[in-house]
Amino acid sequence: MLARIRMIPSWQLTLGVALLALGFLVAAQLASETPRVRYTTQERSPLIETATGLQTQQDELKARILELRAGIGQLEQAGQGSASLVGLLNDQLQEARIAAGLIPLTGSGIVLQLEDSLRPVGDGASQADYLVTALDIRTAVEQLWLAGAEAIAVNGERVTPSTAIIDIGSSVLVNSAYLAPPFRITALGPDDLYTRLSSSPGFVDLVRARADTYGIRLSFAEPEHVDIPAFAGTITLRYARPLPSGSPEPGASPGG
Repeated sequence: MLARIRMIPSWQLTLGVALLALGFLVAAQLASETPRVRYTTQERSPLIETATGLQTQQDELKARILELRAGIGQLEQAGQGSASLVGLLNDQLQEARIAAGLIPLTGSGIVLQLEDSLRPVGDGASQADYLVTALDIRTAVEQLWLAGAEAIAVNGERVTPSTAIIDIGSSVLVNSAYLAPPFRITALGPDDLYTRLSSSPGFVDLVRARADTYGIRLSFAEPEHVDIPAFAGTITLRYARPLPSGSPEPGASPGG
């Protein structure tokens, strides 16, 4: 027996030891892989669920972002519409303020001046006929409006829809100001305002009745531009009130 062992070549012994060692290594590797595979299989499902949940949240956030962007776009469009509406209302308010005389204006126009007559009072005539009256001023203002004037002032008093021009003793009351001659009527209007006024039958009648007959002095000036001041009084109406919506027009019959 001992003789047979001795007869085994050394290389076979070496190979046998190597194979035996390899077998131990393979067995150890397989033993270590079994817990690893078991661990990976046990943990895979929760990780997948977590990843799926995070993906769902991300998709929801993306959808919310798109929704908010759409809302912002709608608000921006609505804001543009509101800005246009506000601009339109501001323009209408500006026009109303101009019509009410609350804004000073400048532009082309004329200046008409009325002064008392210097003629001696004729026999049987009245001294008042030779003086400029509120009626003369009102007539001139009316004719200027008809000729196309857009704004008028008398001695610096802006003429508005509520302006009263009346005689008070030896002076003329315009708005709340007592004015004395000469009376300067400043009118802002088209470039041909003087031509329109001078060809107006009503103004021609005024000149004939007052200037030619009694010598009331009328003079004109056409400066490069005229300045119309703003109305300085109050626009509060004490006795007027807005007509309720849906109410019949004044003078209309109940049956239509």
